[in-house]
Amino acid sequence: MMSRLSKAIILGLLTGIVGLGLGLTPFGLDLEENIGLDLLFTLRGVRQPPSDIIIVSIDRKSAENLNVSQAPRKWPRSLHARLIENLVREGARVIAFDLIFDEMKSPEEDNLFAETISRASNVVLCESLRSEKVPLTTQGGSPKGNLNIEKLVPPILPLAQSAVATAPFPLPKLPLKVSQYWRFKTEAGDTPTLPVVVFQVFGIQVYEEFIKLLEKVTPSKAEKLPRNKEAIITNRSLENVIREIRDIFEDDPQVAERMLRELQKGSILSADPKKIQILESLIKMYQGSNSSYLNFYGFPGTITSIPYYQVLQSQGKGDPGQKQFDFDGKAVFIGLSELFPSDQKDGFPTVFSESSGLDISGVEIAATALANLLEDKPVWPLSFWAHLAIILLWGVMVGMICYSFPTFIASLSVLGLMLLYFIVAVYQFKTTGHWVTFVVPLLIQSPLAFLSSVVWKEIEVNKERKNIRKALGYYLPDKVVDQLARNVEELKANKQIVYGICLFTDAEQYTKVSEPMNPMELHDLMNKYYGVLFKPVKQHGGVVSGIIGDAMLAIWVTQQPDAALRDQACQAALDIAKAVDQFNQSQPSDKWRLPTRIGLHTGDIFLGAIGAIDHYEYTPLGDIVNTAQRIEDLNKSLGTRILASGEMIDQLEGFLIRELGKFQLKGKTNPISVYELVCRLEEADEPQRIKCVTFPKVLDLFRRGFWQEAEEAIEKFQESIKALGKDGPSLFFLNLCKKYGKSPPGELWNGVVSMEEKMKEAER
Repeated sequence: MMSRLSKAIILGLLTGIVGLGLGLTPFGLDLEENIGLDLLFTLRGVRQPPSDIIIVSIDRKSAENLNVSQAPRKWPRSLHARLIENLVREGARVIAFDLIFDEMKSPEEDNLFAETISRASNVVLCESLRSEKVPLTTQGGSPKGNLNIEKLVPPILPLAQSAVATAPFPLPKLPLKVSQYWRFKTEAGDTPTLPVVVFQVFGIQVYEEFIKLLEKVTPSKAEKLPRNKEAIITNRSLENVIREIRDIFEDDPQVAERMLRELQKGSILSADPKKIQILESLIKMYQGSNSSYLNFYGFPGTITSIPYYQVLQSQGKGDPGQKQFDFDGKAVFIGLSELFPSDQKDGFPTVFSESSGLDISGVEIAATALANLLEDKPVWPLSFWAHLAIILLWGVMVGMICYSFPTFIASLSVLGLMLLYFIVAVYQFKTTGHWVTFVVPLLIQSPLAFLSSVVWKEIEVNKERKNIRKALGYYLPDKVVDQLARNVEELKANKQIVYGICLFTDAEQYTKVSEPMNPMELHDLMNKYYGVLFKPVKQHGGVVSGIIGDAMLAIWVTQQPDAALRDQACQAALDIAKAVDQFNQSQPSDKWRLPTRIGLHTGDIFLGAIGAIDHYEYTPLGDIVNTAQRIEDLNKSLGTRILASGEMIDQLEGFLIRELGKFQLKGKTNPISVYELVCRLEEADEPQRIKCVTFPKVLDLFRRGFWQEAEEAIEKFQESIKALGKDGPSLFFLNLCKKYGKSPPGELWNGVVSMEEKMKEAER
């Protein structure tokens, strides 16, 4: 017997393992992201974005004021040239277009735009990514499948050559919620994305200090890079420099840590905290992973956005000391951004999507990513091992608490711990951006541990009752055992008339088999035999009502007549016959074989507890039960295996059935139609089909009582036997024809065969 502590530890470990099994799967990770992360953002609310980033929004109002098309792709590129000139004049440090310029327009417009970009020397243009399937073949040239690759589509050549850099900014297609972005796009050859390139241009002012730091920690690798920023801008080699730096940091992950330590020593830029911040953020950007979680600042429009037309119309006019907008030293993103849902064309679902349908635009997501890089404040998810440890340890702790303490105390303790955990998780997210997992620990593991402990304790409290119930289950149907568990008196009072189907079986050679066996051998044989019988009954929804020696009674009950239930009973009978054949073939000797006869009948039966004083049995009663037994017994005379009443097979489909006539069964007054259940239609062979087609013709002659033509009837039966081999019903009726040919049954002949008379003849 395990101790209470052992059980508490087991429950704790199981809770932890279940949490790991869920929390480390894609489904569990999605729960944390779609529920946990969303809730943390909601509780944190809006936070102030850095002032170094401004969005120039291309919107419907700008199109109206500038008298241009609502489609930004159709805007004259001379407008963009004027915008760049204004922004450069106002001191913008970097200008990034979140627009695709992959089509030629008028040569004059394109050249003007390219020349303006070239003069600015700080414009970053956006590339698009196009997925392509490359067919693969084997060495023999046979198709082997497809390879999916992503191809960069740059702006048109004049613009691409003029820009300081080009970069893609891939985001998932709707309806996926955006919560992460790529820093370096793996599928496109670790290409730096738009926020990374823009940040590197923004931080070009500290490039030389960056190289000095790198040179201190790894001189050989620093030699691969240009020494000054002017060379990068002049040669338009920014993307190559970014890739080189990324490769250095990936080849030696300790480079970043050593550079940060050198930076902390204060030997470089010690007098300019802002530049130190940019330098530190650049190092951490290259140190980080290929993707990062976005630390959103709030709802659409949280990052400062200025309509495109206002920048064109107001900047450069009036008193320089009273400028409407301050672009000096700023990173400026230009792209589609609307604050009205009906006008939005470039929105993406995020945690801050509004109920009106307004989403955060793609350009604002790019600006958010840059702001996160600049501040070095993305959302920091737990490392894999920290995530694993928290889920496992929390599961062990709550599991042990739930089992070790009484239910009420355990519930209060777990609720208190859950509240404390949640407060810490929210505080960490608000202050540092660290995302501590809480959906699986709080919403899955804690309730699971509590409910499991309650159930386990309940199981132990009721262990004795359950053992008794299990023992009773060997002898009574589950429904009856349930009634016994509630109230014994209720069981005795439960009397009902139901529609029932009775299946009765009997083993032909039971006496012959059992006589030479010792009791233990007979016990083992009959257990195996009944196992063969019980399985088809249970598989087809029946209940074994009782067994006596070598006989079994199975029932199917319902409140109203049900053809589907009769179909199930017939299926069970056929499966029993097949299973018994296999059982007999597996026996070591013919002496151990038990050929089995089956009878089926249906109708109203009494179902309930029968008995008196202190002994009751739950069993069906009624003429239906007795008739099913008599039908089973009729197999002996007819030489058949499965017989069913007419009521049993009425309107059933899918079975090969042979009518055998009407019989007055032993001890019965009213005749009953009897049919042989041969097999399922799809299993029938040609001889079986011939038998079922030929026999009714012979049976018709018998019913009509053409005893004067007995020779003809006998000849037809003989032909049937000759064609089909030994057939029990044919032999049975052949003998009757011979008898009635000599001694007709009289004028009252109605085609009914009396088994009562047959029994009397046998006795004589």
